[in-house]
Amino acid sequence: MSAADDAPPQPAATTADFRCDLAGPTEPFPHFWEHTVGSDHAPMALRADWQAQMRRAHDELGFGHVRFHGLLSDDVGTLIAEGETLFYSFFNADQIFDFLLSIGMKPFVELSFMPTALASGDKTVFHYRANVSPPKDYANWALLIRKLVAHWVERYGLAEVRQWFFEVWNEPNLDAFGSGTQDNYFKLYKSTADAIKSVDAELKVGGPATAANAWVSDFIAFCASNDAAADFISTHHYPTDAFGLPGDDTVTQLSKSRRSVLRDETREVRRQAGDRPVYYTEWCTSSNPRDPLHDEPYAAVFIVKTIMEARSLVEGYSYWTFSDIFEENYLPSMPFHGGFGLLNIHGVAKPAYRAFELLHALGGDIASVKGTHPTVDAWVARGAESATVLLTNFALPRHAIAPETVCFTLTTPSTPSGVTIRRIDAEHANAKARWLQLGSPEYPNAAVIADLNAASICHAAAQTFDVRDGAIRFEVTLPPLSVAAITLQLASADHG
Repeated sequence: MSAADDAPPQPAATTADFRCDLAGPTEPFPHFWEHTVGSDHAPMALRADWQAQMRRAHDELGFGHVRFHGLLSDDVGTLIAEGETLFYSFFNADQIFDFLLSIGMKPFVELSFMPTALASGDKTVFHYRANVSPPKDYANWALLIRKLVAHWVERYGLAEVRQWFFEVWNEPNLDAFGSGTQDNYFKLYKSTADAIKSVDAELKVGGPATAANAWVSDFIAFCASNDAAADFISTHHYPTDAFGLPGDDTVTQLSKSRRSVLRDETREVRRQAGDRPVYYTEWCTSSNPRDPLHDEPYAAVFIVKTIMEARSLVEGYSYWTFSDIFEENYLPSMPFHGGFGLLNIHGVAKPAYRAFELLHALGGDIASVKGTHPTVDAWVARGAESATVLLTNFALPRHAIAPETVCFTLTTPSTPSGVTIRRIDAEHANAKARWLQLGSPEYPNAAVIADLNAASICHAAAQTFDVRDGAIRFEVTLPPLSVAAITLQLASADHG
């Protein structure tokens, strides 16, 4: 189902008026969303196609860390038992981290799941049967963590490992990943944090790595009263969290969400965290691993709007995930199957990937924009010799939305040498639409992949504009569920 399905009657188009003074004050605009990106579980990072896509996402989108599940699970071989004898093998983990460091990336280390040799039970999750029970012996668990972290310090150097992040477990508030109880998680957390700090006090460890922004205040209180280190706060959220009724489909859940719900939740977590850094280590357009909207322009618009609204609230905002090479349920063969990835299994960029591409190109300062509209939002980012007006036209599924004409006025000391526009919408940078035109081939050949790659590109085109009375004016028509980035090339003197 697409976002247009089951839509209400659409309103008539209106005009959205915005303005900005490029000579006015700005705020710093660090690219916090590039700090980390999510992936599947650890063994996938040993695949050549995963590595090629990871390198591309780093080079083109600027991602600095990657987080994935299952580094301690049996299929990595980190710890196994023969009888009563424990055998440690860090070889596969090293192969993964060696690759990441070789391309300029670092791990955001999620310490999960339980090696069978240490597990107190046989409860598992996902297609790859990750054990989610607590350790039967916390001393042996702590010994594993100390050995592993000390090994990385020896292999990569203390200065390097101090730049990593160690996150304890994944979504412990959900029954799927353990007991779902705070007491059990807090015991595991303290054991793990103490083990990490015993290697070096400056290594960064944090949590609670919860779903739906849960336990943050309780986690901070526990750490304070139990002398447990908490260098950062991590949690997750999706706009489908806690909306709708059990059994509702994803579009129904989204239709019952709120337009800026993730911004509102992030503000609350920021308040609870106080001065501690906050890292969202999972977020996405929905928590459904087979959501068609993940492959469509809807995701691109949601990404841009959500990231721009999260600025100044977090230190990291890790999208889930960079690739459809992902097998929590199984690894599908269909090129567009609603997977979480920015890239599909063949490495074709989805509209979501192009959204991050537009964001990566933005400058490091944000200017003040005046004007409001029910579905259109606008931001202006400045660089040394350019300014980009970023526009979105977004509504949740089954909410009213129409094509809108945006009139934008920019006050600037001089005429730009050029103005270009890049678009993401149903007609632009939409590889899935081209795949559907080609008959939805399940196993595309090289020629089809080349065709899809060409359709995915977010091309720049000339944008017309007028200059009057020291201001630049232009109009842009935004289709429903669209992004437009209008970039002005300016003299460096225009930016002081």
